[in-house]
Parts: sequence; structure tokens; C-alpha cells
Amino acid sequence: MNAADMCGALRSGIEALLQCEDHGEFIRIRTPYLYPDGDNIDVFCKPQDELILVTDLAETTRWLRSQTLAPRRSPKQKALIDDACLTHGVEFYRGMLMARCHTREELPVVVTRVAQAALRVSDVWFTFRTRSVESVTDEVSDFLVEREFGFERGEKLTGRSGRIWTPDFHVRTVQRSSLVYVLSTGSRSAARSVVSQVHTAFYDLNHLVAGPEAMRFVSLFDDTADVWSDEDFRLAEQLSTVTRWSQPDEFADALVSA
Repeated sequence: MNAADMCGALRSGIEALLQCEDHGEFIRIRTPYLYPDGDNIDVFCKPQDELILVTDLAETTRWLRSQTLAPRRSPKQKALIDDACLTHGVEFYRGMLMARCHTREELPVVVTRVAQAALRVSDVWFTFRTRSVESVTDEVSDFLVEREFGFERGEKLTGRSGRIWTPDFHVRTVQRSSLVYVLSTGSRSAARSVVSQVHTAFYDLNHLVAGPEAMRFVSLFDDTADVWSDEDFRLAEQLSTVTRWSQPDEFADALVSA
């Protein structure tokens, strides 16, 4: 097989991989690109005056939302989406990936750019915390950076018993400093032991809540999984301020309140 034969085989093979059909006012193009779960990435085209609008109709961001219980994307995940759009020359508008095609000859290139951007954006799935790359603690760290809180992560503190404890965050604000433990587990049977461990840590460190520079203890529950009981929250409330990760504004308020 010579070069001409190979190029001809590629042209005919690639053409067969693209499927076009009417989709309301759009033409749907099923591309050979795949989301991480194996579904094909679809791109939609619509003539507009002298242009052709090429978009994914927000299918990629809808797919991302279906893969996580988290109510929001972290700043790091948003930056990855922005980077993918910039790299492929695609606009991100109301959750849609969009590009404008000015001539018929440009259409294959523009469709490919939008499909590649969708592929890159869907890869943000690998950063979701329950998917092992980014833990809830990493998301809290991103949140604190976004809100411009000063903090130290993983500081080692000595309790009254002499045992070394490592709270997830030591957050400093104008009003006061706080020690934050993030409570996260996917197992209901393990939930009580997680709370008991944090309760023990705060009890051993409770000399830090006295004096002119008294600290606040904060228990931040990752409640995206329904594993916590009322008894778990009541135990944590004995020695700390209880907040929930599904309500990040309340967590921020707890850090800044006097």
C-alpha cells in the first residue's frame, strides 16, 4: 500500500465514523470522540446568517454534573475548562462550548475543535474528589484560596496528652484563628469512628480554646454522601462548630465570626 492508498483509506474511514442527522433546528454530528464512560461526543451545527454555529449544546457540562454530587466545580476545575477552551479556540457560554464557522470549507476544522474541547473538558471528571484524584480536603483548600483565607495545611500540634495531632487546616482571619477537621467517608459504618477520632483530637487540644488568642474548633462534614446520623452531629457539636460542605458560605461565616 502506497501513500495515496493509505490517505484514501483514512479519508473514507474517517468519513464513515461521522454520522449526521437532523436534530430540530440543528444538525447533530456524532463524532468518534468518546466521553470517559464510552458515550460518543455529539456536536451540533446551525446556520445563522452568513455563519454556522457549532456547539455541544452544553451536553459536556451536563455529563460532568451527572458524574458527581458536588454542588459546584472547584477553582482548579474551572481553570482546566478555561484552559481547554483557550487551547482549542472555543467559547464557553452558559455551559456550552461554541465556535463560529465562517465558510463551508472551515466546517470540518471547527467541528473537530469543538469536539476536542468537549473531550478535554470531560477529562475534568478525573479531578472529582470521589474519583480518587482530588479529595474533599483538596476542594476545601481551593475554596479557602478562592475566598482569600490565610491558612496552613497539615500543621502538627501537640495535645495535652503529648500526642501529635494534624488538623486539616489552621485558618487565620482578622477576628480569630480556627482549627478545621474535614470529616469525610463513604461508609455509614465508618462514620461514627471518624467523628470519634475528631472529637478525641479536639478534646486533647482544648487548651487552645482558652486565653486571649483562643482558637475556634470547626468540624466540616462532607455531607455529599448520606452517611452521617444526628448522633454524629451532636457528638461533634460538643467541642466544635459544625458546618456542612454542601453549604460552603456557612462554613466561611463560621471562620470569620467573632
